[in-house]
Amino acid sequence: MKLSTRMLVPPFILAAAAAFAHGDVAPQAVDTSALPSLGEEWLEENPWRDPAGENWQTAIDIGASGYNQNCARCHGLEVVSGGLAPDLRYLSADWDGDEWYLERFRHGMTQNGITKMPAFGDLLGQEAAWAIRTYVETRPDDGAFDDHQTRLSAIRDLLKDRATEVEGGADAASLSDDVDALRAELSDINASAETGSDAPVAESAVSRAAIALDGSAGSFAKAAELLTIGLSAAN
Repeated sequence: MKLSTRMLVPPFILAAAAAFAHGDVAPQAVDTSALPSLGEEWLEENPWRDPAGENWQTAIDIGASGYNQNCARCHGLEVVSGGLAPDLRYLSADWDGDEWYLERFRHGMTQNGITKMPAFGDLLGQEAAWAIRTYVETRPDDGAFDDHQTRLSAIRDLLKDRATEVEGGADAASLSDDVDALRAELSDINASAETGSDAPVAESAVSRAAIALDGSAGSFAKAAELLTIGLSAAN
């Protein structure tokens, strides 16, 4: 059972109080030009939460970059906290979670005169805020792919073999049946993964590999690399 936002807030506050102060780190600008403008008035709910929406993947890609530049230092790579700051994967993907997130993003957090989290709102804007939020809430839960590790390793090895064949002169187009089948299987595996936030769809190394595997000559090696990184992180 996933914890609700209301249950999460007290430990989040306690964890934030123990976090390294990062008020001395200047927020890094996030390029949101690929996303539509949301206007000056801040929204109350994530506009890019729907995986079927045309801006969902773009928001995740931009949010990943923004998160890594501004948030990963305290909240952890891939949003996996080391315990010094809140593990944002478990902030529920709903209105309550958005309210908590937006308050911290816009206004930061200060305790006993020490800035635990700087205010990002005026500096980065709401497009960046919601892009980062979309990325954060689509992180897979711990162990989300445990039941698929053996098969993912086998797919990774197969992709490496296909990459070697293409490098040896094989026509990438002749492997289209492999591409279609592997993309479908990777997409199905990713669809089975639960998110920590209860967002409906996870974005992960598995889904990235499926996207990267487009049948071009270099896509086999790229997809294999993404799965290798994902499998390493899982271990």
